[in-house]
Amino acid sequence: MHSAVFLIEFGAIILGLGLLGRFAGRLRFSPIPLYLLAGLAFGEGGILPLGTSEEFVAIGAEIGVILLLLMLGLEYTAGDLIGNLKTQYPSGLVDLALNALPGAAAALLLGWGPVASVVLAGVTWISSSGVIAKVLGDLGRLGNRETPVILSILVLEDLAMAVYLPILTALLAGVGWAAGSVTLAVALAAAGLVLLLAVRFGRVISRFVSSDDPEKLLLVVLGLTLLVAGIAQQLQVSAAVGAFLVGIALSGEVAEGAHSLLSPLRDLFAAVFFVFFGLHTDPASIPPVLLPALALAVVTALTKIATGYWAARRAGVAVRGRWRAGGALVARGEFSIVIAGLGVTAGIEPALGPLATAYVLLLVVFGPLTARYTEPLARALTRRRAPAPTSGAELERTPSPVAGD
Repeated sequence: MHSAVFLIEFGAIILGLGLLGRFAGRLRFSPIPLYLLAGLAFGEGGILPLGTSEEFVAIGAEIGVILLLLMLGLEYTAGDLIGNLKTQYPSGLVDLALNALPGAAAALLLGWGPVASVVLAGVTWISSSGVIAKVLGDLGRLGNRETPVILSILVLEDLAMAVYLPILTALLAGVGWAAGSVTLAVALAAAGLVLLLAVRFGRVISRFVSSDDPEKLLLVVLGLTLLVAGIAQQLQVSAAVGAFLVGIALSGEVAEGAHSLLSPLRDLFAAVFFVFFGLHTDPASIPPVLLPALALAVVTALTKIATGYWAARRAGVAVRGRWRAGGALVARGEFSIVIAGLGVTAGIEPALGPLATAYVLLLVVFGPLTARYTEPLARALTRRRAPAPTSGAELERTPSPVAGD
């Protein structure tokens, strides 16, 4: 009977997520807010709380985080990461300063303490790579001149996760400065070692993992990822970082094959992860934090736009492209929830989960809108403020838009 109830509950969850994803796809919209709302509906204080399947959902959510980071690592080679770090690091520092500080300041103003401020700083800092990539594809901007700038910032944020997550894990565990320093040193050493191995022996590693049989390739890559993630967690380094580094180590045809095989699993368990986060957030706790979440969303939307504008200008992109780059970076999503989930699990602040949920819901909805409309809105406002020409001579001197702008 217990098994039957579990199958009914979990089957209903998967079916419901599939229908929500189909609905979001028809609207050309990210399904993340719908998954979060589904978790809110069936979690603490929701319409119909789950019973027997909650423990399995928790395990699935952990696997979802691991697969999200693995797939992210598969998108990049070690050379890509090193190249972006060398050329775009000023943009990454501006991104960190403009977008992490508002979250940290908000947590301190709310009286949550320094550890919660580090968590909320990460929530407001990291843009959603998945949502942004989909929006750029939907808008037909993948070939635009500003797109490499956007992708460089996302790569730097992803690379920074390898440093940020171990620091956060140590802080949440309440370890001292000495133990925290050891944890960080281990994480940095592991990241550096993997990058070195990937650059010098990437082909050897990929050849070892490679297989013409999709079944064997899937089993080897998935098993290796879970093994490394578990070892990383045992060493007090985030399991997500371990998965990310495995993805970086694989390249070429192996990375492409693993990406296509693991994409359905990633989508399944990532959806379960968002539901799990919603399950542990009481819907009644969201209204009290809705105003701070809205204020934080507005501030960090503007700071992300400023980040993209500055980075695109530094790369020599024309004005309209700068606005497009800024608007595209606004969306937050999966990694903001991952970071908030670590804080919620540690129990550092009861209001952190509801605030993060409301914040992500707002920006995952408005992010695609800012990507589409920031540039035309800025252009319209600029035209209104520009003085009208008073003579034909002045009209001739008015600069025309730059080609490809």
